[in-house]
Amino acid sequence: MQWNGRLISMIVVVALTSFMGTFLISSVNIALPAIEKSFLLDAVSLSRIVTAFLLSTAIFLLPAGRWGDLMGIRRLFRIGLFIFVISSLGGGLAPSGNWLILCRFIQGIGAAFSNTTGPAILVSAFPPQHRGRVLGISVSGVYTGLAAGPFIGGMLTEYAGWRSIFFTGAALGLFCIVLAWIYLGKDETSTSARRRFDYPGTGLYMTGFVLLVAGSSMIPFLAGWLFLAFGTFALILFWFVETRTEMPVLDTRLFKGNRLFAYSNIAALINYSATFAIVFYLSLFLQKIQGMPPRTAGTILVAQPVMMALMSPITGRLSDRIQPRFFTSTGMFMCALGLLAMAFLTAATPVWAIVLLLLWVGTGFALFSSPNMNTIMGSVQKHQLGLASGTAATMRVAGQIISMTIATLFIALYIGNQTVKTVPDAIFLRTMHYGFITFALICGLGVWFSMKRGKVTFG
Repeated sequence: MQWNGRLISMIVVVALTSFMGTFLISSVNIALPAIEKSFLLDAVSLSRIVTAFLLSTAIFLLPAGRWGDLMGIRRLFRIGLFIFVISSLGGGLAPSGNWLILCRFIQGIGAAFSNTTGPAILVSAFPPQHRGRVLGISVSGVYTGLAAGPFIGGMLTEYAGWRSIFFTGAALGLFCIVLAWIYLGKDETSTSARRRFDYPGTGLYMTGFVLLVAGSSMIPFLAGWLFLAFGTFALILFWFVETRTEMPVLDTRLFKGNRLFAYSNIAALINYSATFAIVFYLSLFLQKIQGMPPRTAGTILVAQPVMMALMSPITGRLSDRIQPRFFTSTGMFMCALGLLAMAFLTAATPVWAIVLLLLWVGTGFALFSSPNMNTIMGSVQKHQLGLASGTAATMRVAGQIISMTIATLFIALYIGNQTVKTVPDAIFLRTMHYGFITFALICGLGVWFSMKRGKVTFG
């Protein structure tokens, strides 16, 4: 296959967009103590700045995959970029914590549109034998953003204030819009575009997710348990509705009759549930317990995503020839061991030990991510690529929400309405340790699903 300028430009646009979203996520994490000080937020409210973005991303990712199949993946990709830029400007100008949380929610909608359609654009443009390679490059963009975010975010926070992070995100978004308009081209005419969209199923899916996330933040109060119950019921009803819908937003047949697809998505859900809150916890740990400024803490946190960025293209390419489950299972096991070790971090832990742990977990995650995504996208037909991409992205963000929900639950139990800055160090460390032990146990479960998914047929 000839790698012409149009194809290379397409990879660059999608990779830059992937970089943009994760850059803002990771840089905001390092800025959380500064945001807490600016708006006098308690620990639970501080976590909502992260959770609001994840919630909106999760509830729009799955329908976005279907919308992409119906209206055109390139068109939806551009719309997502525009929403992301506007909400980033709003976040930079936020006058209060609640306004910032609202802008983060809207920002997540834009990210959902672009993140769902990006992999589908690449897979539709490249032949199967190059799929792992181009997806690996795209995933590398994700992890490069994660790597640059803590360092650049720490620098921006320390020297220009946390608002400059959002203005930087808006500038990157504008640049990506220009590139997308020039290089992505137009969507092919689809005969499915005239078919109706599954609004009842989408409504149940969104309602269930919102109730679950809202309820988890209200536990142990009665309202929290009621929200969780109604949310669970809405999602169960959603599953039954989708099995009887002609054009479902979630094709349940992919889970029932496609073991590769089902187990790979479950493995992704588990992996992100176990690993996403690492940066959230360690950002607070390094600045509160070890007394580091944002710039230094951000530099240390770069270690994990740097390994992801370096290794993802390699593992993606190898997974085109070697069974992906061997990479994913090894990576999941490495993550579980790293998380367990993080449960023993203290104020006396040397910096080199923290860096080694982050490098270890980053390598494990890189072994898992690209081969797992290659498996998911290679297990469906071409007309289902948008749906598969949206489902995979939903599993990722759902896992991130679960990860933050677990972290928030321990914060609510042990820290409550206190700020992170004022809570005693011993209580914060206990909160973090229990979180990491829980994540290690979750990650151990994922090894089983990763190994039992079955073999991939190359061709």
